[in-house]
Amino acid sequence: MSKAARERSARERLAAERKRQESRSKQRRLLAIVLGSVVAVAVIVVGTVLIVDQQRKNGRAEAHKGALAPLSRQADGSIVMAKAGVTKPELEIFEDFQCPICKQFEESTGKTVQQLALEGKVKVVYRPFHLFGQQKDPIKINSLRSAAAALCVPADKWVSYQETLYRFQPAEGDEGFAPDDLVKWGKDIGVTDANFEKCVRDEQKKPQVDAMTRYALQTRGVDGTPTVFLNGQKMDTNQAMNPGALRAAIDSARAVG
Repeated sequence: MSKAARERSARERLAAERKRQESRSKQRRLLAIVLGSVVAVAVIVVGTVLIVDQQRKNGRAEAHKGALAPLSRQADGSIVMAKAGVTKPELEIFEDFQCPICKQFEESTGKTVQQLALEGKVKVVYRPFHLFGQQKDPIKINSLRSAAAALCVPADKWVSYQETLYRFQPAEGDEGFAPDDLVKWGKDIGVTDANFEKCVRDEQKKPQVDAMTRYALQTRGVDGTPTVFLNGQKMDTNQAMNPGALRAAIDSARAVG
């Protein structure tokens, strides 16, 4: 091999080695960026979880903001939300405050339900009950305590308290809905009834919760939550949890009369 050929070969090897080094360097930089991004996301996720958990433990409840149709409590403990004179269509919502799907229903469709009632298009009846009576604690006691406490709240504070219970809903299997919190949240949203704290701590509404539970399970055949009835007919859960589909179903029921 001539001297010129050897020099050309050396230059080519050197150029190839530089390319390999640049490629390895680029890969290291990319890996560092990816790892940095993963760490940053992990920090954000962990931080968010800790913040939410801290809010759940020590958070302050907030009163509902925005107009609502008038609220009243029926003799059986259920809450009616409807404008004066509106009796049909009737939308009944059976719920358990420990139920994760009920929380999803509230988050996806709750505002639509409130708006439809405010527009005078539907009479809403909220029927909380103790679905998880056959489960083990803490799911069982969380379900009972939250339902009983909700019945201690005056009707005009119902929506605020309902939203609060879902906001601070403990994960299934976690302890939650402690009496101290249930009392505090009521006071946060403006409950001033002198008997409210005793009602919550002593579970004074348990007999009514039991009666509402029998009505749900035995009389109406409810076997899960949320269960939604429109004019006495059970709705498909996916339809009920879709704001547009729910509004359309109510509009159709109004058209029929």
